Amino acid sequence: MNTFLLPDLGEGLTEAEIVRWLVSEGDVVAVDQAVVEVETAKSVIELPSPYAGRVCTLHGSEGQTLDVGKPLFSVEPASSSPASPASASPASPSPASSYREEEQAGSGNVLVGYGTTDSSGRGRRRKPRTRVTVTAPGLAPKVSSPLVRKLARERGVDVATIAGSGPDGLILRADVVQALTAPPTGNRIPLTGFRKAVSAALTRSRTEIPEATVWVDVDATELWNLREQVRPGPGILAYLARFTVEALKRYPVLNSSLDTARQEIVQHDHVNLGLAAQTPRGLLVPAVAHAETMSVTALDEQIRRVTTDAREGRPIDQSGTFTLNNYGGFNVDGSAAIINHPQVAILGFGRIIDRPWVVDGQIVPRKITQMSFVFDHRVCDGGIAAGFMRAVADAVENPLAAMVRW
Repeated sequence: MNTFLLPDLGEGLTEAEIVRWLVSEGDVVAVDQAVVEVETAKSVIELPSPYAGRVCTLHGSEGQTLDVGKPLFSVEPASSSPASPASASPASPSPASSYREEEQAGSGNVLVGYGTTDSSGRGRRRKPRTRVTVTAPGLAPKVSSPLVRKLARERGVDVATIAGSGPDGLILRADVVQALTAPPTGNRIPLTGFRKAVSAALTRSRTEIPEATVWVDVDATELWNLREQVRPGPGILAYLARFTVEALKRYPVLNSSLDTARQEIVQHDHVNLGLAAQTPRGLLVPAVAHAETMSVTALDEQIRRVTTDAREGRPIDQSGTFTLNNYGGFNVDGSAAIINHPQVAILGFGRIIDRPWVVDGQIVPRKITQMSFVFDHRVCDGGIAAGFMRAVADAVENPLAAMVRW
């Protein structure tokens, strides 16, 4: 019997949560066939089997968190009769050993397709293979229908707690529906690996950083009109990103981190602009690297790319040096955001709405947005924060004049 241990997934990750088993005990699998989906603090990935044979044990249930190095699943070889010494050839490695050699290729002992790239910079991702199911006597799955499994998973029902009403205890759709309508007994939601990482980061930010928040209402009418004139060109967020990057060039201390051990402010050479993105897994902050070198059009393309990757569960770079947050997408006006540690500041924009505004002594309707800025008071004072905000706000109010100056 061969037992596959949860591999080192790289980037300092020490655990993963079992999201979904793609096979059941008793199924026959081939080498490199996708067996299970696991979720780390970074993304959801599929793990392929390095062994061929019959799955005899799944060492964990869906929703359970396992540490790296713990047994994940065991496979019984299709043929248990050992080969004679004369027939064994050292030049022909087993599929399992070949898989482990490939797994260790690249930047470290990590799983193929996760945390490593080839020499051209393009990441490789395993594709799921066709599932072959052979049910052995006495090992019939309690849930045979993929639709029933999907319903239970989406509604948060643990099938292990359901008594099936079908033949031999088979769980039917009606059984899952009945479990959903059962009287509540209290709901406890365990923190996933991702939520644990978020919790630790936000707690550290609130604990370590003496933050201050300032805000200003900004007349975005001219920016709104510019966006309408260039449709289907860059979105408003791309312009805001460009204004932010230019303001960081004037106030580079805000594009830094604080080395508390050496009592030094570390200013970064490049602006890796983080974009707060709401995803099915929660809030992620993918970064656009070297944003200071990009035009509005290039920023628009990269923002769309990294946020799409985040929402679709693909691996992303979250090593931003400054974060831009568009919480106006949630139809709210303002937010006292939490700084993304170890960064020292975060800038946010609320929704753009029509409001009465005084222009040349007259009250007229204008497109107004609220801009809020949270900064680490250890690295700068209110004067720098206000100067940075005005640099961005002035560009929003007069976008063409700002871009001509650049």
